[in-house]
Amino acid sequence: MTNSNPWDADWEVSEPLARELIFRQFPQLSTMPIKLIGCGWDNMAFRVGDEYVFRFPRRNVAVELIKKEGVLLPMLAAFLTIPYPKPVFYGEPNDDYPFAFLGYTYVSGTFPKGLTDEQRASSAVALATFLKSLHTFPPQLARENGIEHDHRNLLDIAQRKEKMQTFLSTLAVHISEEDRDAIANYLGQIVIDRISPREVLLHGDLHVKNMLINEVGHISGIIDWGDLNVGHPGADLNVAYSFLPPQARQSFFHAYGEVDEETKILARIMAVYIPMLLWMQALDHNDKEVAEEARMTIRRALADE
Repeated sequence: MTNSNPWDADWEVSEPLARELIFRQFPQLSTMPIKLIGCGWDNMAFRVGDEYVFRFPRRNVAVELIKKEGVLLPMLAAFLTIPYPKPVFYGEPNDDYPFAFLGYTYVSGTFPKGLTDEQRASSAVALATFLKSLHTFPPQLARENGIEHDHRNLLDIAQRKEKMQTFLSTLAVHISEEDRDAIANYLGQIVIDRISPREVLLHGDLHVKNMLINEVGHISGIIDWGDLNVGHPGADLNVAYSFLPPQARQSFFHAYGEVDEETKILARIMAVYIPMLLWMQALDHNDKEVAEEARMTIRRALADE
């Protein structure tokens, strides 16, 4: 299969194949219903009964990532203050599917789309506390267990800005002049080329599709840990700009701890960069709901306190 977009699959896992793989290796689950519940960039997710979710890599890059999840996630239990999927079943490669796959505890909730500013602000302290604790995990221990260091080269702001300008060229014909100008003006204001290194363990991919909320709009889960890496905390702190409204940022940073200006620069860049990618994918898939969520995420990220 030839991939023209970063979200395109190298292969797909059908529901019958997933059922065969899961039930053959874990026959104790064979009486449970199974259904496809999600298809991310890296993995396809199937819910098994009410208790479990299994993820199967669908891109080459995800094959090693899911193995590292299986190793490190159990070590994070004492560091995570928001529910997350815990690996329970470790699927082995076989002739039908030559890659490892994982079964986790199921975390209930829905994606945080269409929330009010008040609902978002209500999770500011919970998110800050979660990240503060996660970022205390020993980075050396993470590296010893196969976690990569800054695999996306986040410190190179000039390169990141260049990518975003390319994204904007792709988006420009699909979005309003107001949104296009807002992003272009923001990119024009970024004058730093590189930031100083910092090392913490990162979730690495915090955005609307990897966060869950409960029925009243409070954060109830953080999912998809495939981008676990050691790097600059600004990558995760993007949620202060992407998820939270401007008036909640002060309480977020008060709970997390004060950060320097370079960290805030990177956090805001990632708060725009990630939804630009999601916006392009949504346009490619004709997903108007995600496209609108990405647009509003960027608007929040660019808004001043």
